[in-house]
Amino acid sequence: MNYTAPLRERPRIYAFDPPPGIAKSNIVAEPHRVAVHDARPNARAFTLDGQGLALINHESAAKDFDDEKEMRQTYYAEAEQLLKDVTGADRVFIFDHTIRRYKPGVSDCTDGPRQPATRVHVDHTANSAPQRVRAFLPHEAEELLKHRVQIINLWRPIKHPVYDAPLAICDATTVSPDDIVPSDLVYPKRVGETYNVRFGPNHCWYYVPQMQLDEVLLLKCTDSRTDVAARFTPHTAFLEENVPEAAPRRESIELPTLVFHQH
Repeated sequence: MNYTAPLRERPRIYAFDPPPGIAKSNIVAEPHRVAVHDARPNARAFTLDGQGLALINHESAAKDFDDEKEMRQTYYAEAEQLLKDVTGADRVFIFDHTIRRYKPGVSDCTDGPRQPATRVHVDHTANSAPQRVRAFLPHEAEELLKHRVQIINLWRPIKHPVYDAPLAICDATTVSPDDIVPSDLVYPKRVGETYNVRFGPNHCWYYVPQMQLDEVLLLKCTDSRTDVAARFTPHTAFLEENVPEAAPRRESIELPTLVFHQH
């Protein structure tokens, strides 16, 4: 697992080519070899509030995940309903989707397909989550932010099971607050915030071996409630050993969602 080495300055990464003479990132990777456990035997015990993850069986009606219209009309609608059913939320707002197709040796900062993210991280923070609400729902934001708001990522394979570069999720209750480090994600016109993650000896990791098309992973990025066990859930792709030579490369889709509770 590629954790972040301790830094004296605030971690930073540019989401575009920075000005000449400025490094794209000041983050230094600190790899650690860790055990990654099969999530299926524990699937019934996992909850978003308990560990920050959930493994759900769900068959999608969507057929072509490259069809933008089908994604928004079919996949978004069923994803919203799935998240309402799992969380009891009053409203779900999907603000993006990303398809990743693993190609060994290719950087994620190219014009080609997005590559699996191989750095342990949390997509959003306690500070950046309200910024997302204000950015996407400006006229309703202040009222929505009076109540519980979560950012939950919905992740699934497409076309075939995942044999290589699977998604690993860390049980959020095994992560110390000191392990997560606020970090700047610099865009041309704004600066976002994510958490990088320092290694902790108690971290407990899970994944779904050869994850199937009717399996969905939910991971909680942030939660405005402070009295739940899991608020911020680290995750990363990792390179699994002993992948069959003829196995197809990973293809997956992820949906980051704003999940609103009015009560």
